[in-house]
Amino acid sequence: MEKFYKIATGGISSADIREILSGKLRLLLSEEVCGLITRCREYLDIKIAESDEPVYGINTGFGSLYDRRIPSSDLDTLQKNLVMSHACGTGGEVPAHLVKLMLLLKIVSLSRGHSGVHLATVQRLVEFFNNDVLPVVYRQGSLGASGDLAPLAHLSLPLIGLGEVTHAGSRIAASEVLSKYGWEPLVLKSKEGLALLNGTQFMAAYGIWCCIEGRRLLYLADVVAALSLDAFDGCPGAFHELLQKVRPHRGQAETAARIMKILEGSEIVSRTKTHVQDPYSFRCIPQVHGASRDALEYVGEIFEREMNSVTDNPTIFPDEDLVLSGGNFHGQPLALALDHLCLAMAEIASISERRTYRLLSGKRGLPLFLVANPGLNSGFMIPQYTAASIVSQNKQLCTPASVDTIESSQGQEDHVSMGANAATKALRVIENVEKVIAIEFYSAAQALEFRRPARSSAFLESIFESYRKRVSFIDSDRVMFEDIKESVEFLREIDTGTP
Repeated sequence: MEKFYKIATGGISSADIREILSGKLRLLLSEEVCGLITRCREYLDIKIAESDEPVYGINTGFGSLYDRRIPSSDLDTLQKNLVMSHACGTGGEVPAHLVKLMLLLKIVSLSRGHSGVHLATVQRLVEFFNNDVLPVVYRQGSLGASGDLAPLAHLSLPLIGLGEVTHAGSRIAASEVLSKYGWEPLVLKSKEGLALLNGTQFMAAYGIWCCIEGRRLLYLADVVAALSLDAFDGCPGAFHELLQKVRPHRGQAETAARIMKILEGSEIVSRTKTHVQDPYSFRCIPQVHGASRDALEYVGEIFEREMNSVTDNPTIFPDEDLVLSGGNFHGQPLALALDHLCLAMAEIASISERRTYRLLSGKRGLPLFLVANPGLNSGFMIPQYTAASIVSQNKQLCTPASVDTIESSQGQEDHVSMGANAATKALRVIENVEKVIAIEFYSAAQALEFRRPARSSAFLESIFESYRKRVSFIDSDRVMFEDIKESVEFLREIDTGTP
């Protein structure tokens, strides 16, 4: 039985997005939303018919061509030309799940009733979403200022029967899929092409997905750090609640509490230690993980607002009898947030790699490089190299995109956010963090074996036992890249319960 998610006026949340994408829910526009879209379009039609005043993008050219009047007979052609001429993306293709998220976000934005599109246009986007007709969109081409023009043009091309889509496992011409479903190519009317292309849905899709993945990785970072702490015979004192109370950062307190919960019942952590404190990569887990957790919450709030915003231009207000040309398409709020996200998540990988390094050091009763007969065997030496390489790349990717701007359109667009570049590199950082955490997990599981017969907590032992069914203990050197790949896949399957 098909399940539907109704797009309503109350907005959408990150939890809703996760449910829609993971639960394969189909979309449905509420009656109220349909009414808002229709009313706005009817108002715009009357406005155009009754007034000869120039309105940007409706009866004028675009960008620096804003002063060129377009005859009424050419308004449809103007919108089609806009979509075709702006489809200038290049580079790799946007992953399918992010294209689907772009479709969802564009539908939500147009459903606010301030964009002047026809209901049929929004319904066609809904049909694309529901039938997994996903336009081929490219990663490069957006300045993140007049909206994500190039990516959204590629998202829109199939609506008018042009471009390509992926559907049912194949990449095909958009005209073919329209024919398959008996859909006529849309004839875009005044304002519609501009409403489709102006907007932040490319940046927002990347940012929302990075927040979803970031929350998952922060949970896994705590779990893996707890395993490393036990494997390193670490001290629990740094996680005491009294320490967190006198420096009451929310993320710090949550991290410390989670680590102690994960380690509850551990024989290793509760035994008397001969050392009085640990290196910072263990002792400061609450402070470092917690700071990233707080940063991610801030970033998440930015994107929660953005996903429910109207970001095309001009914006139409039927109740106030106004059509306003503004800058809601400018990606600065997202660019700054995405750069912040990069920094926060890169630090999770940085401290993770340091814990891996410590586990290989041959201290606290662990063998050098976590293997018998080091010298003949290199053991876990090179997985740490791999992690270090990835961490270094993250540092390069953390160079902020939002500090750059290059003017375009003959200087009319003289400050841009570069938020699209911030978005694509943020996803690369997220993907890198996952690999580094997996390498720490791989190493910590090996180290834990040398603590036997002592046991960790029931929670960690359960995860460990499941993992050992897929990645075995290493007695002597073997090819390890498959183990690392399997470790990444294993961590992906852990239910983190995070929206």
